[in-house]
Amino acid sequence: MSAISLSKVRETAPALVDLYKAAGVSLDKHGLRGQRAAVYLVVDHSGSMRPYYRDGSVQALADRVLGLSAQLDDDGSVPVVFFSTGVDAVTEIALTGHHGRIERIVAGLGHMGKTNYHVAMDAVIDHHLDRGGADPAFVVFQTDGGPTSRLAAEKYVCKAARLPLFWQFIGFGDPGSKQFDFLRRLDELAVPGKRVVDNAGFFHAGSDPGAVSDAELYDRLLGEFPSWLAAARAGGIVP
Repeated sequence: MSAISLSKVRETAPALVDLYKAAGVSLDKHGLRGQRAAVYLVVDHSGSMRPYYRDGSVQALADRVLGLSAQLDDDGSVPVVFFSTGVDAVTEIALTGHHGRIERIVAGLGHMGKTNYHVAMDAVIDHHLDRGGADPAFVVFQTDGGPTSRLAAEKYVCKAARLPLFWQFIGFGDPGSKQFDFLRRLDELAVPGKRVVDNAGFFHAGSDPGAVSDAELYDRLLGEFPSWLAAARAGGIVP
């Protein structure tokens, strides 16, 4: 059973109905129907991201994450962390008023800096623990390049492996760019040598993320989540 009903989505966010349905199909495919999870969105606000804000790619991703969240979480909103050199904002997007929400947030953020993954990860960890962390967290972490500090990013992923959080990284940009080599390596970090469970996944959405179909996007986002849930339960990380 979905966390939020179809009728409620139709009432509060009719433009997201198709996304909600597509997310449900993917959850069924991955054996996740009825699973509950707190859904987070982390968005790269570094200088190179300007084109993706301008062409609506970030807003489109936010809408898709909202559609997924309505299947997994019953509060109708998604905490969002915007990061660059530091944390630029911790806010939320909601079913009500989602249209143009990213543009409105970004208008007040100011300078677009570098790309420090670890500051955003720290903000998500704090937020989830402050909420009590009863449900596992599914974190969609968007970026268009590698982190300024690779050591800090890897350290945070490894430390966070003991917490009920799964990090699903999604890359925007040239699939052939070496900027994403770090994320590919991060996805393969040794278990248990480096971390107690495999708590991160990565896929590349290309230079035109909006061209990725809803069905493919959800399937790629959710691809590694079931195996993490099983390992986290077996390790006592998730009830």
